[in-house]
Amino acid sequence: MDKIEHIGIAVKDLEASNKLFAALFGAVHYKEEEVASEGVKTSFFESGPNKIELLQATTADSPIAKFIDKKGEGVHHIAFAVADIKAEIVRLKAAGFVVLNDQPKKGADNKWVAFLHPKTTNGVLIELCQERTHENPTL
Repeated sequence: MDKIEHIGIAVKDLEASNKLFAALFGAVHYKEEEVASEGVKTSFFESGPNKIELLQATTADSPIAKFIDKKGEGVHHIAFAVADIKAEIVRLKAAGFVVLNDQPKKGADNKWVAFLHPKTTNGVLIELCQERTHENPTL
């Protein structure tokens, strides 16, 4: 894994949270995006070299809605940048981690993503991210 790509924070109200984080960082979000397949609307902030992704559920049965119902608003996941997401999935499965996606899927912010089950990562949902490029439009 190359670096922390971003930290995801589950929120109930994206508009209100955008205002809060804009005041916190002294800058507005640089991107909003809906990922319909995950039932989520996202908003991204940059703070120096770091990124924060705010996640609001768009459906009552989405993973974010279930997370907020169970745990409330707060840190949802830590995402790590990887150079080869398919190789990382194979490596991590071989090391005993439970990978929730056998194949990478399209995520927000122009990324291929896969998740590791928190039961195998000390309770932390881990996201693997690989930049989607013209060299890898499909994986």
